[in-house]
Amino acid sequence: MYEQRKEPLITRRAFVIRVLCHLLLSLTLISIGLGLGVLGYRNFCGLDWLDSLLNASVILGGMGPVDPLVTPAAKLFASFYALFSGLAFVGIASLIIAPFAHRLVHRLHLDEE
Repeated sequence: MYEQRKEPLITRRAFVIRVLCHLLLSLTLISIGLGLGVLGYRNFCGLDWLDSLLNASVILGGMGPVDPLVTPAAKLFASFYALFSGLAFVGIASLIIAPFAHRLVHRLHLDEE
């Protein structure tokens, strides 16, 4: 997927395509995570669709919940979804940064030789 150390840098056009592919994959993962959160808040917490979307969005974005949760199932779901969201946030951020970091490091190694 990435060029090796001895290979030249890819063209600017190929790099833009690589970045767009990473962004598309990131948006797909965000959509899946958000969908899981909306369904979970809807089913386990008994919230309506709009409130479920709001809660899932703010948790996935790294903020706290909006609505208080009263049932044990809702609290367990929210706990696991918050842990999932934290890991997803870090993973998706890494996925977005990866092509830029690789290009920078690859360029530095080419300058070395």
